[in-house]
Parts: sequence; C-alpha cells; structure tokens
Amino acid sequence: MSSNVVEKITELARPVIESHDFQLVEVEFVKEGQGWFLRFYIDKVGGINIEECAMVSDELSELLDQQDPDPIPQAYFLEVSSPGAERPLKTKEDLAAAVGEYIHISLYASINKQKVFEGYLKSFEDDELVLDYLDKTRHKELKVAYNQVAFARLAIKI
Repeated sequence: MSSNVVEKITELARPVIESHDFQLVEVEFVKEGQGWFLRFYIDKVGGINIEECAMVSDELSELLDQQDPDPIPQAYFLEVSSPGAERPLKTKEDLAAAVGEYIHISLYASINKQKVFEGYLKSFEDDELVLDYLDKTRHKELKVAYNQVAFARLAIKI
C-alpha cells in the first residue's frame, strides 16, 4: 500500500516542489510506532533552509487536503526536510552531480574482498564510477559499473 501512496503523492507533489526550483530527493510513507509519516526530502543548489521546508510543507498540506478522494485515508504526520549532509545518491543524475564530492558506496559483490568504499568520485561517465580512495595510506582508483552499486550517498570525511 505505501508504495502506491508514494507514487500518487510524488506525482502530485513534484510540480509544487519544482515550481520553486527545488529538487525532490525522496518521498517516504512509513509507519513508526503508532503513527504514519509522509516525508518529503527536498534540496537545491547550495542547500535548503528551514523556511523553504516550511513553505513547501504548507503548500503540500493544502494540496493534499484538497484531494478527493483522499490518497491517504488514515491520519499521518507530514514532514518536509533536507536530505542531510549524507544524502543518498539514488539516480545517475545524482551521481553525475556528485563528481568531485566525497562519497560512500556499497557494492552488490566484493572487489578484492571489500564491498564498501569511501573516497572522492573522480568521474561518472558511460555508467562507470571512478573513485579515488585510500587503502591504508595509499591512494587507489576503483572503477566500478553503475549496476554493481547497491547503495551510494554523500559522506563526511573524518
């Protein structure tokens, strides 16, 4: 049920969010404890601020209240926020925009007995990621096909 809700809500919400030149990063509809939460993660170049999240929340709340039939019949909490400093990189476009950034990737299959890497994304072309990472104290380069990446996100270098 929640995936159908997410699809319908995403279709409704995307024009509202994009009208402000914001990017819709993700929509979640999840049950936590006794309550349901509808979460929108939005971003823009330079980052999103709390006033912009509040504005979008007000607009989405009004839009959702006007829908008949209601796409979400049960009570829920609406949240609009930034995806955070370690935002997921879910699409090829996200990865292309992250070139030069420090990222974390998890692979479906290990390479040299390792499935998790963090480093600088040097390039993303022709569905291949090139990652500059440290192996102990040595810089190494990892080339991996996009379809081998199980999960990717921005990372904070410590």
